Amino acid sequence: MSFDFSLVSAPFRMQPGLRRIDAGDLQLTPNAPSSRHLREKSAVLASFPRQALCALDDFDVVPILRAIAGEAARSSPCAFELDETTRGLHCRAPMLDWSIDADGRPAGAGDPAIGALLAGFPPHARAIALLCLAFEEDFAVLDGKTATVPWLAVCLPSRWAPEDKVGRHFAAIHAPVADNAVLIAAGESLARLVTGGERWERFVWTISADPRLHQHPAHNEATWPGDADAEALGTLASFRSERQTFIPIPGATQAIFTIRVASVPLAVAVADAADAARLHAALASMSDAVLAYKGLGEARHRLLDWLALRRTPTPAARA
Repeated sequence: MSFDFSLVSAPFRMQPGLRRIDAGDLQLTPNAPSSRHLREKSAVLASFPRQALCALDDFDVVPILRAIAGEAARSSPCAFELDETTRGLHCRAPMLDWSIDADGRPAGAGDPAIGALLAGFPPHARAIALLCLAFEEDFAVLDGKTATVPWLAVCLPSRWAPEDKVGRHFAAIHAPVADNAVLIAAGESLARLVTGGERWERFVWTISADPRLHQHPAHNEATWPGDADAEALGTLASFRSERQTFIPIPGATQAIFTIRVASVPLAVAVADAADAARLHAALASMSDAVLAYKGLGEARHRLLDWLALRRTPTPAARA
């Protein structure tokens, strides 16, 4: 997933940044067998399933499965399919060649490791596990009436813990976010907006010392090396971005919040002098609170030095 650096602005502000999704734009990305997202999601579901799959006790997942299967039929054929029979639900991920039958039994001829992983879940949880594996996106549900999040299937969080967010109000979820006044003030109106039937997206980004997609705080020990100079730090750094979208759930004042994470070496992400200049200006304008929230305080000056060397075109490039 290439990142559009025109979305990087200065001064940097923590704000919703919502924009309408154009008709026909895709909101789901199928996981190819052996893809990076599939590998990392599989590892998380095998080792930390309760940190990834979180729901209130009485939450009904059927509308979620139905809505995502419907969206997949429109935009991502063969990624995730759902049949509803008198016996129950039959879920299929044809690209992975695995399915969950109406009795909760996994079946398929795809990677045996996926079958073993699915079989390790209780029967009632296997359809959600298959859903997680079928797409690069993670998922959560936002309720427009209560501005709460009653359900999450998030394997690849960015330095936050899904199990701490389930059932909580939008304001409580975003309380730890630095410079959050705009987000908090707009919380309930934003919840009503994105669950009202239209489709929306937003993009966020950061620079990370950890290249992994999975960055749950309980398992994220990567730190910026104190003895690395600017060039070494820039080589170690990763540019992490997220595309977040909202898929309305028919018949409910709710939306499925999708999160697609990407992480690439900073030197790969910054393709030209213009990208470097935008990123330099945004990073230079971050408040101390934002730097601390993003874990960039110790690295900011060295990253700025690294970007400064790349924000001016070389003589050859100017020619």
